[in-house]
Amino acid sequence: MALMDRAASDASLAQPPAAGPSPVRRHPPAGGAPGPGRLLAAAGGSLLALALTGGVFLWTRAGQGIDALLLPRAERGGGYEQRTVLLSPARTVLAVFGSPLVLVVLLGAVLLVGVLGRRAAAGATGVALVLGTAAVAGAAKAVLPRAEFPIESSTAHNSFPSGHVSVAAALLLAFMLVLPRWARWWLALPGAAGVSAVAAATMIAGWHRFSDALGGVLLAVTLCCLAVAALARHDRPDGGADGHPPGRTAPYGPVGAAAGTVGLVWALLVVVPSAPLERGPLVAIVTATGLTALAVAAVVFLLDSTDFVASAARRNAPAPAGAGRPAPAGTSPAENGPPTW
Repeated sequence: MALMDRAASDASLAQPPAAGPSPVRRHPPAGGAPGPGRLLAAAGGSLLALALTGGVFLWTRAGQGIDALLLPRAERGGGYEQRTVLLSPARTVLAVFGSPLVLVVLLGAVLLVGVLGRRAAAGATGVALVLGTAAVAGAAKAVLPRAEFPIESSTAHNSFPSGHVSVAAALLLAFMLVLPRWARWWLALPGAAGVSAVAAATMIAGWHRFSDALGGVLLAVTLCCLAVAALARHDRPDGGADGHPPGRTAPYGPVGAAAGTVGLVWALLVVVPSAPLERGPLVAIVTATGLTALAVAAVVFLLDSTDFVASAARRNAPAPAGAGRPAPAGTSPAENGPPTW
């Protein structure tokens, strides 16, 4: 009798479970895509750094003394024009970059790259980022006061933050939004070099102080993080849309960016001293270059796990079972849909 009961029990265990509704299989979300909270935290950190920079260099004697030490020439229009053969190239850089036509072409390129790469929303966000950065920088210079201390070759005229540098940094970050993940690291180093060239030109031409250039970069980074947070909240981007696994850094990206930053700073230390440039401006240019490269690398690393391409999953997702075609044999309608994103 015991053997018969055991056999019956084994038979009941071997029977398949009764047919019933299968649980809905949900696709896991793309891992690693930065959510609005993470981006807002980054924006808060950058804003804090911007506030500290402005507070120290605008309203403390020590901060203004550092600016005066780095750019010691006689003031002209609130700046310090440098006596160097680099002055003429610096003026050329500022004239070209300050041209409205050049700015329109660059903004059009952001939109074009975004549309061609199915990142139209990111392209529009990038254009708004550049225009918003320019507006905020202009308003800050008009509103923020600069304390007056008895410091030689210093002035109470406020030029913080630099509009040229903030727009240059915002343009670079706008291109980062419309490029695929693998291309961002390739643009990071030459883009940071371009922003650094604009920053150096403003200091050599006597338009801005070191703190102005640093403030311009921090302003662009802050507004970029806020813009991307809004974009991520509106339409969560896909991860891994460029072929790399979501949540994983593009191959050798940070390593290459770090090596490139070291190489860029080394090139400045070798090339710039060949021109007659005093130690103060040289330190200001090299420091601004290094900090700019670090800021750009931080933003690219923050965005490295996501791609703002229009969601392919939404267009190519299979229709739920029963919507115009029968479900495959042996499956239930709940097993095939609806898909989730």
